[in-house]
Amino acid sequence: MKITVLGCGAMGKLWLAALSRQHHQIQAWLKAPQPFVDIHIDNFQGKVFEQQLPANDEKHLAESELLLVYLKAWQVSAAINNLAPKLSPHCPILLLHNGMGTQDELLSLPNPILSGVTTHGAYQESGTVYHKSQGITHIGSILPDTDKFSFLAKILHDALPDVTWHDDIYTISWLKLAVNCVINPLTVIYDCKNGELSHHVTNIHSLCDEIYQVMQKEGLQITKPTLINYVMDVIERTSENSSSMRQDIRAQRPTEIDYITGFLLHRARVHGLVLTENIHIYRFIKRKEEKYEHFSSHLPRTR
Repeated sequence: MKITVLGCGAMGKLWLAALSRQHHQIQAWLKAPQPFVDIHIDNFQGKVFEQQLPANDEKHLAESELLLVYLKAWQVSAAINNLAPKLSPHCPILLLHNGMGTQDELLSLPNPILSGVTTHGAYQESGTVYHKSQGITHIGSILPDTDKFSFLAKILHDALPDVTWHDDIYTISWLKLAVNCVINPLTVIYDCKNGELSHHVTNIHSLCDEIYQVMQKEGLQITKPTLINYVMDVIERTSENSSSMRQDIRAQRPTEIDYITGFLLHRARVHGLVLTENIHIYRFIKRKEEKYEHFSSHLPRTR
């Protein structure tokens, strides 16, 4: 299968390596055009992966049968809207990022848009990718009549298991959003790894109480104890991970807060809800960003 991976962070490189191992015709697409990208993974399926893979070939892009997007949420709309004229209108676009709301920012595209969430843990340091924890990737579409793309789950699963197709990806996306609304900002506030949040159960419950109110209004069938248990389970399973938001703040990069807590607050306003604790969290992270954001050429959108 001919695939283009848009975004070469840790997870983008992990997918490039995994798909190349399955002998797919793959390439990377980078903002700064270059013909090749060097992939170095410290421990990929038990071995060191070190290879140079093709990048930024417009013919390959035009013929791609899948565009796999692994960018930060605030980068997605500009990147895809820029690439869209070069893509086949039949090429599905699979969005894999934290947060929600990016689809609302895409131009009216003929391409099928798929969504996904993943629990893989990976980070990149000095050009080397470290696959910290194995996870599960859920993919699907919030639009009807797109299950004809469910075959992609097997293709991706064979490359980097586990991957499953969901007819109700919207619920899965909201569960991941809830986890991100809790873990990401709290690990910044307490400057800690995920597991240490088990010492801050009161904060977790307060945030989950508000998140649950919005999920109810969105029509999601979940109980509050189930939501809290789900969040606590992720905290335990990823106890040694440092959240992406904590990494972004430490590196003085824009965070995805506008697509995580910001999206939650946007939906709360639609339903006439006021989320006091989450508003406090959102403002805390934005103040952190404001201390260094004037040095960055890429700023997240405010909601």
